[in-house]
Amino acid sequence: MNTVSELLGAGPRQTPYEIVRAAYGELLVTDLEVSERFYVGLLGMIVSARTEDALYLRGWEERQHHSIVLRRAPSAAVARLGFRVRGERDLDLLAADLSDKGLSVSDVNGELPGMKRSIRAWDPFGNPLEFFYEMAQFETQAQRFDLHRGAPILRLDHINLHEPRVEQAVAFWQELGFVVTEYISTDDPASERVTGAWLRRKPTVHDLALTMGRGPRLHHLGMWVGDPTGVLRACDQLAAAGCVEAIERGPGRHGVSNAFFVYLRDPDGHRIELYSCDYYTGDPDHVPLRWSVTDARARSFWGTRAPDSWYEESSLLLGPDGALVPTHDADVDERTQRSPVMA
Repeated sequence: MNTVSELLGAGPRQTPYEIVRAAYGELLVTDLEVSERFYVGLLGMIVSARTEDALYLRGWEERQHHSIVLRRAPSAAVARLGFRVRGERDLDLLAADLSDKGLSVSDVNGELPGMKRSIRAWDPFGNPLEFFYEMAQFETQAQRFDLHRGAPILRLDHINLHEPRVEQAVAFWQELGFVVTEYISTDDPASERVTGAWLRRKPTVHDLALTMGRGPRLHHLGMWVGDPTGVLRACDQLAAAGCVEAIERGPGRHGVSNAFFVYLRDPDGHRIELYSCDYYTGDPDHVPLRWSVTDARARSFWGTRAPDSWYEESSLLLGPDGALVPTHDADVDERTQRSPVMA
């Protein structure tokens, strides 16, 4: 394995295709009506479409058809993690690149409402990926302040994955053109390990985060909120509705990304982060910001200690055969590396 400095020094590959950003996640839920109450009734997301077995949701700022799909299933899992590319030719070039990496790639057309062609592949670690370039559009509701509900949630910001092999995952995503903006690592130069990495395509802190832990699993979908008061408003509304148990961690502020956050668990245990206050990263000479794993401020610049559930529990993934993707333990646990006072 390359050293951390060699890994990050390699930087993003110049690809012939352009992945624009993280775009949507499809969550399998056991009770669609109960999930609708959580995401629409409590968090205030907009329903773009519904079918007999699925609900398509978007945030108030979003123009694309959906950023979260909820699909009824016998057990909870994650079916797809979607990324947008610039155009149809990018799909062809990306499909060829993924095939050259030894991945099985399939072409999908019109399977989801509002979407046309996409390509689907499972990455080397088992994450179900989908890439598309075209999706039906709505008028933005960003300034319909008279209608806003919830925080309000404005858009999907990022996807966070639990990975037992963070360095290998970073190398894979850098090969797809992703840029590391921040990372957490252990301190011994002779055996330095990355325990968390934040990678972006759009010029913010991340479209994708990789957190060391048992995986592959989806740790959370990060949803953008306009300001910290929206995060607090969502907590007040959940508590007033008798759903305070949905609040898993926070509110607080991360050192990494500068985010003001709260983590919520939906009725099936899927984790949603309400997220605000990160920063611009689009300059070509941006140097990844390193945090020591022993620095308690990395995960909690201020706020209460992360519960063990935040490190140990995540959503399982569906494999190409429809079965759950097997998971594996990581060989480093952040909690053993730092002060137990704050994590």
